[in-house]
Amino acid sequence: MSGPLPVIVHPPSPTGGRRVRVNGEILGLAYSVADVAEFLHRAGLEVDPMEVAVSPLIDWRGGGPEYWGPEPRNPPGRPLRSPSD
Repeated sequence: MSGPLPVIVHPPSPTGGRRVRVNGEILGLAYSVADVAEFLHRAGLEVDPMEVAVSPLIDWRGGGPEYWGPEPRNPPGRPLRSPSD
């Protein structure tokens, strides 16, 4: 394959952290931009940790590099339920 590998940082999991996928393979669960940089380094991609957040090689899904979850337990638009419900 020529050109850069597709890098996807998936939406935050319900417990926090985001899966990082490179070329179709999940590399791990990242909890920070530094984790993403480390996974990319291990995959042979040299991306400066200071540039991970703005790199055009990375597709941030479900929130940008400042959001690591966890996902809200109550989706927007749904009323909160009390313990007696």
